[in-house]
Amino acid sequence: MTDNGRVAGRVVIVTGAARGIGAGIARALAGEGASVVVADINEAEATETARSIADEGGTALAVGVDVTQRAQVQALIRRAVDEFGALHVLFNNAGISRPEAFLDITEDSFRRIMEVNGLGVLIGMQEAVRQFTTQGAGGKIVNTASIAARQGFPDFAHYCASKAAVVSLTQAGARSFASLRVTVNAFAPGVVSTPLWEDLDRVLAERDHKPAGQAMAEFSEGILVGRPATPEDIAPVALFLASADSDYITGQVVMVDGGMVLV
Repeated sequence: MTDNGRVAGRVVIVTGAARGIGAGIARALAGEGASVVVADINEAEATETARSIADEGGTALAVGVDVTQRAQVQALIRRAVDEFGALHVLFNNAGISRPEAFLDITEDSFRRIMEVNGLGVLIGMQEAVRQFTTQGAGGKIVNTASIAARQGFPDFAHYCASKAAVVSLTQAGARSFASLRVTVNAFAPGVVSTPLWEDLDRVLAERDHKPAGQAMAEFSEGILVGRPATPEDIAPVALFLASADSDYITGQVVMVDGGMVLV
């Protein structure tokens, strides 16, 4: 790994980093010199991801966390600071999704998705800003939004609502924390080849009696570049938002969807 990368010397927490987009971001950050905290509710998988980063010469620490529990998020940040001395960037990436027809969404399923995808982001932002304020040197927050924040999809109404909340929290946070020298931005992926999308495809295939892969293929039809993303397609934008190159950007949502949604 490099000592003079774009995020060299920075301490970065990435939630939901055991696999998928989060793991890709964590690896890219470590490759550019950051000390990365791989945070996930699945601590065993987070440990494996952190170990693979260390095996490649990076610096990574795994921490188990439920982002809906404030005490656990506070403990996560304390652990990062105790281990690496400070916190410079928080990626609120943890999120869940499950396809359900609009009329089938229950109060419990709506609450669960909103708790993880919305409340989890709120808590993370609040606790990160408190740590940044203690340090007195500003900081960066990067939230994972989605194309689902920009338009509604019939099988994902509750997920769309939760990601629209992420956009609103990003904008409100940018205005709230600018005087503290804290920037708040988000990126919005579309269809990404990750275990999450594989799970969504499987559920839709079973429900609608479709072949495996068909649901994902149908969602991908409108991608202008002609293919779903990989975590490696997302990582460069994440690096940019974590680095000094984005210091003059706040309150923005960067679409990283291959041209699937034009806004």
